[in-house]
Amino acid sequence: MKIGIIGAMDIEIVNLLDRMIISKSEEAAGMKFYVGKIGKINTVIVRSGIGKVNAATCTQIMIDRFKVTHIINTGIAGSLDSRINVGDVVVSTDTVYHDFSVGAFGYPAGQVPGHDGLGFKADESLRQKILDAIRTSAPDIGVHEGRIASGDQFIASQEKKDFIRGTFGALCTEMEGCAIAHTAERNGIPFVIVRYISDKADDSAEVDYGAFEREAANNSANILFSVIHSFE
Repeated sequence: MKIGIIGAMDIEIVNLLDRMIISKSEEAAGMKFYVGKIGKINTVIVRSGIGKVNAATCTQIMIDRFKVTHIINTGIAGSLDSRINVGDVVVSTDTVYHDFSVGAFGYPAGQVPGHDGLGFKADESLRQKILDAIRTSAPDIGVHEGRIASGDQFIASQEKKDFIRGTFGALCTEMEGCAIAHTAERNGIPFVIVRYISDKADDSAEVDYGAFEREAANNSANILFSVIHSFE
């Protein structure tokens, strides 16, 4: 077993790196991949950079060069549901692209031609490990399971939030998860997307994001640390 962990920004991986026994690091496509162990588990950690192309490139390199067997994407996101507050966690059941559309050819919004279904489904075993780890390490955190929407946009308007929620039924929105899920699925690699809510993805998003970014990233890393140990 070798677990690959992808975060878009340094803040999303730095706490995990602090707890990792790093045996080496390698650079590829402008990204630094850290190889080592957390506890007894072989682990690869990388900052992909923001956006879908960075995320997909990173995932394919992690699979091809570093031979990971499982992928977890950790990070922060904006809530699309009034029931989901800043500080809560969303664990993906599936992910969709909210900015992908070939409707002129008869496909619904978000549907990738050639893909069976709208979303990319997370691995059930990994999902359960995430949920168990949250209950053990952070029982006071609100946990939600459902669809996560990804696109190359920072959502900071109520109008766009309403569109994504109404069209896709997603619980939160971010910029990398679906590209990671898409790439992992094409390669037959189990994956899950975990998002700690840093803002409400509306007109207050820019204010909320700056205030809660560090706390959200820290708590997300703590949860993943528990998840990795659960494989021992």
